[in-house]
Amino acid sequence: MRAGDRYAAQNRRARHDYLIEEKLEAGLVLQGSEVKVLRQGQASINEAYAGETGGELFLVNANIPEYAAAKNFSHEPRRPRKLLLHRKEMTRLLGAIRREGVTIVPLSIYFNERGRAKVELGLARGKKMADKRQAEKARDWQRDKARIMRARG
Repeated sequence: MRAGDRYAAQNRRARHDYLIEEKLEAGLVLQGSEVKVLRQGQASINEAYAGETGGELFLVNANIPEYAAAKNFSHEPRRPRKLLLHRKEMTRLLGAIRREGVTIVPLSIYFNERGRAKVELGLARGKKMADKRQAEKARDWQRDKARIMRARG
């Protein structure tokens, strides 16, 4: 993500639950009322993932609530949304999902400098409980080390 980008939704839990091996950017096919809600920052992608349907990738279970001002032209909050990727990227990701047992999780949804909604996807492998404890231990040690160095002057 570049400096001009604005977050519409973030999945902070993904970095805790998964080991992110690779990141990539994809476009999203959205309706007008969905864009309005994203600009207000009301979306949630905590339980979302990318899944395959008919050789295409879709963002599944992302919650973009209904837009109050668009009563008659509103959208379904948890509908699958198509991800826009180059064909080579898509076939590589689909192959990775089928072979290696990895998951594609959305890390964030943001607007780029041109005002287009983009989703940052992570090719992720699930962490075991021991991995989570190890990461927490390392984070605590870094915090304690910084505290000791500040105390010494």
